[in-house]
Amino acid sequence: MAEFAFAIPGDPDQRTGGYLYDRRLAAELPRQDWQVRPVRLPDGFPFPDAADLAATNRLLAGLPDDMPVMIDGLAFGAMPEVVARHAARLRLVALVHHPLGYETGLSPQAADRLVASERAALAHARHVVVTSTTTAQTLATTFGVAEAKLTVALPGTDPLPVATGSGDAAPALLAVGSVLPRKDFPALVDALATLQDLPWRLVIAGSLVRDLVEAGRLRAAIDRHGLAERVSLTGEVAADELHALLHRSDLFVSSSRYEGFGMALAEAVAAGLPVVAVAGGAVADWMDRDAAVLVPPDRPDELALALRSVLAEPDRRHRLRTAALAARAHLPDWTACAAAVAAALDRVAQA
Repeated sequence: MAEFAFAIPGDPDQRTGGYLYDRRLAAELPRQDWQVRPVRLPDGFPFPDAADLAATNRLLAGLPDDMPVMIDGLAFGAMPEVVARHAARLRLVALVHHPLGYETGLSPQAADRLVASERAALAHARHVVVTSTTTAQTLATTFGVAEAKLTVALPGTDPLPVATGSGDAAPALLAVGSVLPRKDFPALVDALATLQDLPWRLVIAGSLVRDLVEAGRLRAAIDRHGLAERVSLTGEVAADELHALLHRSDLFVSSSRYEGFGMALAEAVAAGLPVVAVAGGAVADWMDRDAAVLVPPDRPDELALALRSVLAEPDRRHRLRTAALAARAHLPDWTACAAAVAAALDRVAQA
């Protein structure tokens, strides 16, 4: 069995889509004849200080010559000088969930610096694995990555029991994700605030401590609209708790301005839930249009209208659910994801 190093910054047990993808990929790749050597990089990425970069340099220097090394994009794109130093000796593969500079909430200057940094770093990758065709197209057109060096490995989705729903007169809405500017949960609350004539309640499940300023903005939006009795914030939840929330929900909602794929949305479809979502980033690539109402980013009025149409029309919600139940059988699986990455590693190892 061949071996490769998988370098991930920070705590690998974090419950974000990127870290969940990395963990599952590491678990699946041995079945594709690739043994994983985990390398934990410092916590400071994507904004490393000099100590973080020096520590990363030492970790990479300790790996054997010619070893394939896949580095999560949260770190890869933020350290062009380090990857340049090791590009000739190691067989570097970048794993890009979405470009660092596309994160919402960055100043224009910070976003430009990250885009330039990631473009420079990717020039030293022998191969680049991405989690959606949208990201592949972005890297090819904006970051100068040759299409021949790109592999799309869509995240898998495990089968889930079909959601039974809440059984309540007020439909139970569920939104999932860390409370970050990119997820734009305040916009979701603003949209729902225009629908107070309709019965509904919302649960937002995701970390409230990754960005305390954004968490404050979300709580302020809830208070401003007087929705404390209708909107619940759970904080970060474990997988079994999330699956229980999906099981007793009636509608999944997403206001995210950009997604490298949208793993939480895929889990909602796996549970047979109808969806109303902002089609930011890669969501429109794979989401079944019969199972979801998709609206463009930065269109708050359209988001409110979409929510109203689904909440006010049970028949439409039923049609969306029927389509989601059909679409769940066609979601990508983790075996296919790992096979795509294994094929990329094979190419890099044999080049």
